[in-house]
Amino acid sequence: MFVYLDNGSTTKQDESVIEKMLRYMENDFGNPSSLHGMGLTAEKAVKEARHEVAAAVGFSDEEVYFTSGGTEAANMAIFGAAMARKKRGNKIITSKVEHPAVYESCKKLEQMGFEVVYIGVDDKCRLNMEELRSHIDEKTILISVMTVNNEVGTVMPINEILEAKKLGGMKNTDVIFHTDAVQSLGKIPVGSNACQTRNADIVTVSSHKIHGPKGVGAIAVRKGITLEQLVFGGGQEKNLRSGTENVAGIAGFGEAAKIVTEHLMGRAVLVAKARSYLLNGIKAEIKDIKINSFEEANIAGESGYCSPAILNISFLGTRGEVILHGLESENIYVSTGAACSSNKKSKNRTLTAMGLSDKEIEGTLRFSLSVFNSEKQMDYVLVKLKEQVERFRKLGSFR
Repeated sequence: MFVYLDNGSTTKQDESVIEKMLRYMENDFGNPSSLHGMGLTAEKAVKEARHEVAAAVGFSDEEVYFTSGGTEAANMAIFGAAMARKKRGNKIITSKVEHPAVYESCKKLEQMGFEVVYIGVDDKCRLNMEELRSHIDEKTILISVMTVNNEVGTVMPINEILEAKKLGGMKNTDVIFHTDAVQSLGKIPVGSNACQTRNADIVTVSSHKIHGPKGVGAIAVRKGITLEQLVFGGGQEKNLRSGTENVAGIAGFGEAAKIVTEHLMGRAVLVAKARSYLLNGIKAEIKDIKINSFEEANIAGESGYCSPAILNISFLGTRGEVILHGLESENIYVSTGAACSSNKKSKNRTLTAMGLSDKEIEGTLRFSLSVFNSEKQMDYVLVKLKEQVERFRKLGSFR
């Protein structure tokens, strides 16, 4: 049996996404800027995809710009907002547990003279809102906090941040709120009462996390907000991001966005069911574990709960990397953390911020699920996971 549980890193493309992309690879491969018929066909494909992505994030079509992925989109948000407002202030507020696309961008801005405040989290990755509120002042120009944490799945308090930004406006009327919604798009609603991601000023998303192609992302920028241009050239994407559009990728992204929007709640229920089944099985079958995610997933996107797509657990007395490769030999694919930082030798930044010890971090695995996972697959995972954990502990290899 083949079981893929690394969907937080990338996802399998939907069949209809592949079909859509092939059309623009094989036949309608024109440049959207060309004036002939093939160019107009390509331009129409980009326009249709923009509409689907805009609907998925809760913005208007005119507010969505395509990028090469979530990382570029996040860089555009952070650097674009900071450089556009550097004369009004130099303070940026973010969290200690952001994706590297945001975190490293903020580190670079520090080197450039900006003041960056990194807000802490508790042992379940809940953001310290009191600390965040205390740092909003007349110098603040940008707040950037992800919607769902990519390591443990905690849903961040988007509504509270929006309210804090609004109240902070008494000191500064020009604070921008950006949220990295890469891990929330297609998993939780963008406009639920609990999580109003669509009300952020800037939202960044990625295609390959929602069963679309790699190499495509988008940034949604609220009308009236100006970002400094970072990529220069032919003036595509209304001069915000020049470069010939990746038509096939964009069309695929649009198709994936359409699917997750139409079937969001139904898919979320199935994913949450598989996650619960896996978690309950691990708790029943394997001793000495530490559950780092919230046990309860919430498909409505309430803060203080977990995305249905992510489950992070430390298997004490083991090494996650060894268990990972043992599972791989059984055709089960998991991760020890986010793929963007798993090849680095430094400690997991999110788990460290949550207060985990080195030994707990070393034994951690992240299971990230999709609609393609089933309870039958989870039964197979439970058998093989128990075998690998017990084998490691029996050998006494932990140092």
